[in-house]
Amino acid sequence: MAEPTIDGRLKANYEDFYLSRDVAEWRRLGAIDKTANILKLCHAIPHDTVLEIGAGNGAILENLSAKGFAREYRALDISSSGVELIRRKHIPGLSEAATFDGYRTHYADDQFDLVILSHVVEHVEHPRLVLYEAARVGKRLFVEIPLEDNARLADDFAFDHVGHVNAYSRKTMRRLLQSCRFRVLGETVANHSKAIYRFQKGSKGLVNCAIKEILLRTCPRLATSLYVYHAAFLCEKTG
Repeated sequence: MAEPTIDGRLKANYEDFYLSRDVAEWRRLGAIDKTANILKLCHAIPHDTVLEIGAGNGAILENLSAKGFAREYRALDISSSGVELIRRKHIPGLSEAATFDGYRTHYADDQFDLVILSHVVEHVEHPRLVLYEAARVGKRLFVEIPLEDNARLADDFAFDHVGHVNAYSRKTMRRLLQSCRFRVLGETVANHSKAIYRFQKGSKGLVNCAIKEILLRTCPRLATSLYVYHAAFLCEKTG
């Protein structure tokens, strides 16, 4: 049986993806929310050593470092341009930024206190392989995904530049994690910040943000069945 590889279409999509100024600003703003979710769920667990798989341009690790979250950070991504951008940031505490094949890493078993997969699982063709590798090298796992499996999800798949090849609900993500022998220790569902909506759609975006925020607070099940929110999970291995 052939070893799993990354589809050429996906790899080409991400190779220069992070060089766009709009993408860089979008990721900078998004990293603020994602960092907040990591701090919320992971502050009480050991997190001295951290690996981010699918680190993009390093925006999340840059924020975590600025907050003194960990002693040592390492970053992996399939995009050489993304890895080069991470290296240029000279993030304090970052000991390595490297490309990898998307599924296998060179690290030892249980090398890291925490592995981060923030908005990665929806992009990969073989999500279980990534989760198993994260379980091998890390003692605990933080996963964040967009909740795109809702009433607005199209019946048929179409590839676009965002590169999402999987769609999840909160329930299906929990079940995926549990079927990969993870125990969910904590979770949160959140809306984007106002800054993201303003960047994407201006004043109209702020209206959308307010509507989604009110709906999430008052009717969370209805909210996630109609709109895309973000779900984050903190997990540990069960065996």
